Amino acid sequence: MFLSKHTILGISLCLILSFFPALPSNGAATDTLIFLHYWTGPLSGGINEMAETFNRTNRETKVRATGFDHESFKIGIKVMLAGGNPPDMFSYWAGVKTQAMVDSDYIVPIDDVWQEAELDQIFSSTVARACTYDAHKYALPLTQHYVAFFYNKKTFESLGISPPANWEEFIAICDKLKRAKVKPVALGSREKWPAQFWFDYLLLRTAGPDYRQKLMTGHASYSDPEVEKVFVLWKSLLDAGYFNESPNQLDWAEATGLVQSGKAAMTLMGTWIIGLFDGQLGWTQDKDYGFFQFPIMSPDIPMVALGPIDTIVVSREGKKNEAKKALAFFSDPGPQMEMSQKSGALSPSKAIPLSFYAPLQRRILHIIRSTPHWAFNYDLATPPEIAGHGLEAFKEFINNPANYRRILADIDQKSLQFFTNRTE
Repeated sequence: MFLSKHTILGISLCLILSFFPALPSNGAATDTLIFLHYWTGPLSGGINEMAETFNRTNRETKVRATGFDHESFKIGIKVMLAGGNPPDMFSYWAGVKTQAMVDSDYIVPIDDVWQEAELDQIFSSTVARACTYDAHKYALPLTQHYVAFFYNKKTFESLGISPPANWEEFIAICDKLKRAKVKPVALGSREKWPAQFWFDYLLLRTAGPDYRQKLMTGHASYSDPEVEKVFVLWKSLLDAGYFNESPNQLDWAEATGLVQSGKAAMTLMGTWIIGLFDGQLGWTQDKDYGFFQFPIMSPDIPMVALGPIDTIVVSREGKKNEAKKALAFFSDPGPQMEMSQKSGALSPSKAIPLSFYAPLQRRILHIIRSTPHWAFNYDLATPPEIAGHGLEAFKEFINNPANYRRILADIDQKSLQFFTNRTE
């Protein structure tokens, strides 16, 4: 996405000015930590409660949690950091996006927080690795999400459908739903990223995690037969009419609404959908909706669980010591449970008892812990410069699936150019 100088300045000014009206007027602004985050709209829930709990228990330092629209945040935080006007701490996605922040020297290590709070005892080795960059801890994990199919139980039950265990059963279910004049799958890819989960899982279930890692790091090509197979499979689903009309005109929450209304039966989405179902849409877990894993496509391919881990990082130019104290607080079970309960996310903390979660979430947690491999979704697994081109390619493919060879050739050329230049 390319922005003019005036647009960038405008975004920066709006973001910066929005911080100051609510700061204390008694000269104590230095004791107020600005925490910028992206949990707003259909993703909202939990973060304000966490900040309020911190503020009630801390006299000297207060946290001001300021939320921005998910898509605006992606641009705005980079503008603020580049302009030298960062928040003290901010939410961010573990993976290559955080690595880019480390490479740009925008955030500081928090090894001392991990050591003093003994966080290696609280978070799993998988989660700890997601917070480690260049051999240092840079992030505090706050939520862990899992991407799966979420479905309308009434629709499934009325047609005598059970969640599928393999790809053949999944296709049979889609055909049955289509005959009943129900769109099998809802997709809202207007903001591009929701489409990536289809590419991710089709690749992981057919080529496996090792090949996918090679593709993400430039050691495999988008012209490989493994990638073409994914697009051929994806095209067959689109050609069969399994998706709603015009996915690129809806966002993910609007697509979720199609499932709730019964116009579509299921959607492939992360567990943040639980917060939307349980909160704004008023559904009940295991009564109104259920979930199932992306089906097995080859028994020889190891199973992989997919999803993002949301973290909090500390700005190099912010109030580092005070922010680290807040991060230590946010690692405790209480704040972690507050965030989980309101957002629908699973806490990455092992200190949270299973009894805290509803049965549906316990089953998801079991899958996460028992699946041998964990993978970040596409835009957190490959460098941002390539991820942007890839997400655009997925969106174009949804509009014109017959052009998949040209689309693949284009992204392959851009990937080759990027990784070649990076190694020179």
